[in-house]
This record gives sequence, structure tokens and C-alpha cells, in this order.
Amino acid sequence: FWSDIPSDADYLSPMHPLNDPYTPDDTERFLTFEPDSAGWNNIRMAMETALVMSHAMGRTLVLPPEQKIWNLEEEDDSQKSVFGFNDFFHLDAISVEHKGFKVITMEEFLVREAMQGKMVEYGTNTTSYPPNKQTSWDGAHTKPLFDYLRKIGNTPHWEPYDCALAIPSSTEPDAVEELKTTLQSIMDGSYGKPKPTLQEFNSNPTPVDAPMAERMREMVADKKGEGDQKLCLYDKPLQEAKLIHMKSSDGARLLTHFYAFIFFADWKQDLWSKRFVRDHLRYVDDIMCAAARIIEAVREHARKNKSYEANRDEGIYDALHVRRGDFQYPPTQIPADELYEISKDALHQGSTVYIATDERVSNGSRMQGENCVYTFESF
Repeated sequence: FWSDIPSDADYLSPMHPLNDPYTPDDTERFLTFEPDSAGWNNIRMAMETALVMSHAMGRTLVLPPEQKIWNLEEEDDSQKSVFGFNDFFHLDAISVEHKGFKVITMEEFLVREAMQGKMVEYGTNTTSYPPNKQTSWDGAHTKPLFDYLRKIGNTPHWEPYDCALAIPSSTEPDAVEELKTTLQSIMDGSYGKPKPTLQEFNSNPTPVDAPMAERMREMVADKKGEGDQKLCLYDKPLQEAKLIHMKSSDGARLLTHFYAFIFFADWKQDLWSKRFVRDHLRYVDDIMCAAARIIEAVREHARKNKSYEANRDEGIYDALHVRRGDFQYPPTQIPADELYEISKDALHQGSTVYIATDERVSNGSRMQGENCVYTFESF
């Protein structure tokens, strides 16, 4: 699944200062973001989008402070209770390996930039310092910090459901204009095809190397913005901003997959970004190894399962992902017996079943009666 492509490590976005003829080579610009306020999967998804954005824009990614994460809190003081993204991903190693990706902590950013008087209120020349000149925010209440970042950064109002973030093929004015005129031709019909709909692309995806207009049609098909509002353009004012800050509220939540939000004019840059995430943004070894140990333990149970003879030597088992605690709405809390009825045709009767869930399956459920069921807590 993972590939190590040496040439990918040297790739620079066309927005990077070393590729931008209008920016001095030693310029450093930043992207900060507010973590999503929901559970880990939403937090991870928004971070992934911010990471791809930072590389696409040629910016240093500033990681938020370590914070508590919903459903990962521990009452036991002997265990870690606040987390940063480096607890889950090899971000520092990725930064070392890739020429076009740089990552720093929030504390480093505040010490090196804000406390040195290098940050001003956006749109003014008024020097602005962090609240109470505080630089360490790990485990602290972060609203004052994020309010400060909103004040000193260009804080675009990008709603992924309304628009696609369009990254031009270069910093030349013609590149931005090409994105605008292409969208206009798609929406007014002058491109020669009707306005795109999601149904058009069901089981009919656009080739990855298709002309820009064809790829744009697919990207904006489900965007709710009207007319030219279907694209959020990364234009000259944004490129020149020292800091871009992405908020997580007020209609600008990055609750999306990066490949459904970020549109690259250059299809090769699009594919590079997808390879970058696929090949490098994976969990740290401690997490991967713990998962591998559980998988091997499940396989060992499957080998001993006398109720299901097929493939016993290989330790074959069935698996389900049942989300519970991070779903807040009653209709999503499907009872175990109903889950069994929905899933039984895909399960092998008598097989070993591993259920990835944050809730124990009831001892009286039909699933446990028909199969050998294990969860994380079984190990």
C-alpha cells in the first residue's frame, strides 16, 4: 500500500517561495488551524486537509497545542490526557524528508514570530502579541489563542460544502484568471456541456489526467455555492499573506476529505498530494504495532475456532466497524440484533468476528450467539 518514491521528496508546490518569482526565496509564510471540536476521526480529517493545504500553498504548518480529545480522555492521572498530532503521526520525520513541507509547534511559532514583534493585526501595521504574551498553550483553554490568530491572520471563510479550494498552476495572474474563466464556462454552458451533477459521475469518474475543465466539472458538481462561489480561489492577496488561519466554526469547518475540497489546476500536483498522504501520513509505529498484535491475536483465535472449519489454517476472520460513542443522535444507535440482521449475509456463520467499536456488544445479541465475537477489550 505504501510506496517510497524518492523523487516525491523533492517536489515543491508552484506557490513555494523557491518557485514563486514574486517572492524572495528566504520568505517563510505560515498556516495555522483550529482542530475540529468533535471526535478523533473528524479531527484527523481536518488536520489532513490543513496539511495538504500548507504544502499546496508553500507554507509552514503550525500545529495546534496539545489538547484533550473527546472520547480519549483518561481519568487516571498516570496516563496521558492531552494529545498533539505528533502523538499520532511522524510529522517531524515527514518534514525532514520532504523539501516542500515544514512543520513547527505553536509554541515555536509564538516564540519565534509573535514574541519578536513580527506579527501585526491583519490589514494594519499594528504589532500584536499573544494574549498575556503566553507562548505555551498545551492543555490550556485555547479560545483566546485562536481569537488572536484570527486577528493576525488572513482568515478565509471557506465552507467545503459550498466551494472547492482552487490552487492555481503558478503565481502568474493568468493562472488565477484561467480558473475563473473555466468555471464561468462550465456554469454558463459555453463549455459545451450541461451543468454537472453528481449523477453524471456515478460509476463514471473523470480520468486523473483529464483537462482542467473536465476535472473541475466533477469537483464542483456537489458544491452548493452559486455561480463563481463554487470555487474558493487561492489568489494573490492570500499568497502574500504572512499567515493564513483556518477556523473551525462560524460556517468554515474543515469537515471534509482533502481530495473532495482542494482542486489543483495541475493534475500532477493533485496526484502528488494524494501520494503524499497515502505514503507518509500514517500512524506512528507504536499504534501500528499495537494494531498488528491484536490482529495476530484475532487470527490465533480464528485458527482455534472449531465452529468454522474453512480457512482455519490462515486464521481468517470477519470484521465490523461499529461506531457508537461519537454518534450523538439516537437514530444512529442501532441495536446489536439489528446490526446482525443487516450484516449477516456478509458474515460467515460460526466464524470469528472482530468488532471495532467503542461499546461492548450485549451478551444476549444474536451476533454473539451465531459467531465467536471479540472486541478491543478482549485483548
